[in-house]
Amino acid sequence: MGLNPALYLLSFALLSPHAWATQDCQLSLSQAQVDFGLMNRSISLAPTPDRLLGERRISLTLNCPQPTDMSLFYRAQGAGSERFRFTERGSYGLRVRDAVLDGQAVELGAISGSGQAPSTSGAELQWQPDHGVVPMRGGVAISGRNLSLQIDASAWATEAATRVRDAVIWDATGLFDALAAGRSRELRLQARFAPMACTPTLSNGGHVELGKLSVSDLNIDKDTPLAPRPLSLTVNCDAPALFAVRMQDNRQGSATGIADERTYGLGLDSRQQKIGRYRLLFDPAHITTDSFAQVFQTDSTTGGMSWSIANARIAAIGATRFLGFSATSGTSSGPSAIQTLNATLSLEAVIAPLGSLDLGNEVRLDGSGTLEIIYL
Repeated sequence: MGLNPALYLLSFALLSPHAWATQDCQLSLSQAQVDFGLMNRSISLAPTPDRLLGERRISLTLNCPQPTDMSLFYRAQGAGSERFRFTERGSYGLRVRDAVLDGQAVELGAISGSGQAPSTSGAELQWQPDHGVVPMRGGVAISGRNLSLQIDASAWATEAATRVRDAVIWDATGLFDALAAGRSRELRLQARFAPMACTPTLSNGGHVELGKLSVSDLNIDKDTPLAPRPLSLTVNCDAPALFAVRMQDNRQGSATGIADERTYGLGLDSRQQKIGRYRLLFDPAHITTDSFAQVFQTDSTTGGMSWSIANARIAAIGATRFLGFSATSGTSSGPSAIQTLNATLSLEAVIAPLGSLDLGNEVRLDGSGTLEIIYL
């Protein structure tokens, strides 16, 4: 009986060191969608050709098992040298900062292509269309395993965008692309527009100065409350209108203390420690309108479907509840129609214990919020 040996062919795939480095890289965003809300609900600090819709902060992380080129690109249609297109009537920008590579703070360089020399560098950069960013140390681009970035997304719209007859939704997408790591993530941006009815304004352009504090002014092991600061709000409507207010924290996640949707953050110090918190109080005794001798506060946690009993208690504005004003005490029917409202608000800030802060550098209080008018 003849023997017919079988012939086995063995094939080997040789992986380059670069291929090994990118096998299990992970690119993550803290949120895949950024919503700037309704344009006419945002406080306009001053009439300008471009109105700021707001600022939202997201985090990006890139993790690889082996040292890898950490260059990141953002793919979206440009609208000038430092902005991206947000439909034909708007634009948005991305400011990247607080880069940490393998546990150490690094600078960032702007590059026009993978492996290209940076055209500019710094602790923070405005992301340019058709450009990427790369971590740097000592003026040289460096590789690593774990990179984290903070990205501030700001959006603008032309004044013409406020003059809409019907509700309009803006929708745009961009792509974060880590070429060497072989990973990408989409970012979606959205803004909504409705016909303008009311115009809100804040005193001093919405800026509240908390002053310069020294170490001797603060407690070492407990919170330090600061003296309340007044802030005036005026709401002028084309006609008597049903509305409420709420506030979006632009420093979300930086407030000290127990999580509360009616407290807002004062930012982070150089060690990413929370600096403190603040809240904004409405006192019905300090609110006047064109139509009523007195108003009472009422709130809704159901998006305006139901309302609390109107009363004269001081109320802190929240991020997830509507705060409205009624002409009748004791009613739960919701806000009354108001054409002009004037209110003196009180901003109360609290600084974290000195022992929890980085005192090696000047600590800058960096709170930011967007006050919104909700049409009912």
